[in-house]
Amino acid sequence: MRGGKPAGERLKTARKRSASSARWLSRQLADPYVKQAKAAGWRSRAAFKLIELDEKFGLIKGARRVVDLGIAPGGWSQVIRKQNPKAAVVGIDLLPTDPIEGVTIFQMDFMADEAPAALTEALDGPPDLVISDMAANTVGHKQTDHLRTMGLVETAAHFAIQNLAPGGAFVAKVLAGGTDTDLLALLKQHFASVKHAKPPASRKDSSEWYVIAQGFKGEGGKVARTPLGLPRRPGLDPELGFCWRGCGPTKRCQRQPSPGSSPGRRRVRGRDCG
Repeated sequence: MRGGKPAGERLKTARKRSASSARWLSRQLADPYVKQAKAAGWRSRAAFKLIELDEKFGLIKGARRVVDLGIAPGGWSQVIRKQNPKAAVVGIDLLPTDPIEGVTIFQMDFMADEAPAALTEALDGPPDLVISDMAANTVGHKQTDHLRTMGLVETAAHFAIQNLAPGGAFVAKVLAGGTDTDLLALLKQHFASVKHAKPPASRKDSSEWYVIAQGFKGEGGKVARTPLGLPRRPGLDPELGFCWRGCGPTKRCQRQPSPGSSPGRRRVRGRDCG
């Protein structure tokens, strides 16, 4: 051992390794999420981002059909299959992705004209959840990289709006600066709740955030309703009695607001909710 590092973790300064490659390798070796992902059998550390988003927003449990945009290497679809084995999952990516049991995978460009039809036909019904961890290949120019990635996000959002089942959800990666004004307005028009979040597994020095849109209102922006005929609210589901904000579907709110009132803040098992 030299310099406090085991020999197995010592970086090789070979001539063929660039400085950026060495920095990346050093970060990977020191990243606890990388080690946890390997131990748990996840294909990437990104799996923990979806796990953490699901813990806060309750995205996966009730989904019957899921579309994974930018599926490679497959960590997010792995999480879906493990936490909701009955869900039908279809994914798409320009990069090759090793098979995942129970997941239909298309290796094609999501921006291709035929891509949306291929995804919806494979599901045999409208999806309840559309997830996107897509990001455009960077060119090193911050503004250009942001615009290229936001172009993907906008296309993904339009796909979700055109195909989601009422009450469905859309989750997508965005870069620093958040969701563009026009796109944010579009999501707020079609979803009951639109929020931004940066899960703990997202590196602090990363510019990525996630936009979480829940409670899809259906075609024409009409409010989706429960079987009881009550409108689904962004805070509290009047049918099931659980809070959509942070608590998730397994932790019920102790106090329900009266009809027409604001959900406000509620305490659930010792912590704030709302």
